[in-house]
Amino acid sequence: MGADVLKNVNAMPAPTWHRLDMNETTIELPEGLESAAQISVEAADELAGEADTFDAAVAGLQAKVDAARAEAPADTRAILRAVEPNVDPANLDIPALSRYEHKAVREEMANNVAEAFECGMGAEATAWLAEQAGEAERIVFAPAAGKQGTATVHLTGVDGAANVAAIDVVAAPGATFDLTVALDSPEAGTGVVGVQLRVFAGENAHVNITSVHTLDEQWTALDNTGIVCDEGAFVTVRHRMLGAGKSYTGLATDLRGDVSRVDVDTRYLAANTDVRDFNYVVRHRGRKTQCNIDANGALMGQSKKVLRGTIDLVRGCKGAEGTERETVLLVDEQVENKTIPVILCDEDDVAGNHGATIGHVAADQLFYLKCRGLSQEAAEGLFATATLEETALTIADETVRAGVARLAERLSIPYQEVED
Repeated sequence: MGADVLKNVNAMPAPTWHRLDMNETTIELPEGLESAAQISVEAADELAGEADTFDAAVAGLQAKVDAARAEAPADTRAILRAVEPNVDPANLDIPALSRYEHKAVREEMANNVAEAFECGMGAEATAWLAEQAGEAERIVFAPAAGKQGTATVHLTGVDGAANVAAIDVVAAPGATFDLTVALDSPEAGTGVVGVQLRVFAGENAHVNITSVHTLDEQWTALDNTGIVCDEGAFVTVRHRMLGAGKSYTGLATDLRGDVSRVDVDTRYLAANTDVRDFNYVVRHRGRKTQCNIDANGALMGQSKKVLRGTIDLVRGCKGAEGTERETVLLVDEQVENKTIPVILCDEDDVAGNHGATIGHVAADQLFYLKCRGLSQEAAEGLFATATLEETALTIADETVRAGVARLAERLSIPYQEVED
């Protein structure tokens, strides 16, 4: 059987040394996948929006951006002249720019919200997911100004098919909206389960996104998200990537409005020969914007994981602060872990922080647990159990909880079903 190949997936905005094999990934998908629509939506009727709601919200934000720029003084920096096609390289007042810097300067000059919009998995994967989902089948949630709303979308694996949902969330000013997306495979089979999610958070809106993967190891999960935040908007993202033989997650956020914020809380498990591949990109464009990327995971068997985290402090984001942290538990010696936190900075009066803790259970913690009769293997198993139980405790949906219980049984992880 041949394969469809998706290239430049989860690519870092500013590549590092190629020999590290971390800049991007390639996904090989089985040839001949049919497009399925095994999707269940639970939401109140008043939350439904029109197909062009997202584009209209972006256009409204663009009008505000243009108005603010018209009042700003002219920018005469030499770096803006460096991207001109006929610039004289002998002019020592013009800086030499890398390919990434050229792109960044052009985006800054254009100041176009729609053109700068991106999803974390990249253009090729985004186009493939949109094609599989079908533009006419896009699910649109549009909570009204000052209102609250909740929705849940379930996607189940369909044997021999790609089951993909395209979802838009457009939260009006002051709205609060909670969305849970669950990718599961209660029936045996093989294929792709994916979600293409676009989020627009209006002024002072609060959007909570929770994505849970409890797929069996024969399935591939694709989770692709792009977020735009207006002034004062706050988006929280909770990723629980617990199952799937191969799981690819991309998230890109444009903190365009002043005092906007995104928090990303990721927990993952990988066992046997599982693959977990992440790409998080946060662009700080507004003043006093804030982001927190916090990842925790356990790798078992011969599993592999890559996490790319890029905080981009764009010129003009004075007072912005970005933080990324990861804690990785290496349960077995044959696992492969790659963690690459990146901070890009083109502004002063900003703060960028990153750190990673990678290894086995800390010696003092292990000593404490051994004194209570637990071996190292049992102690490290507690972390996997805790990840599963935390997901079940914080998500009330019974279908999600059933998927967590089934996953625990397949992985032979001690697990006790929880109750509210």
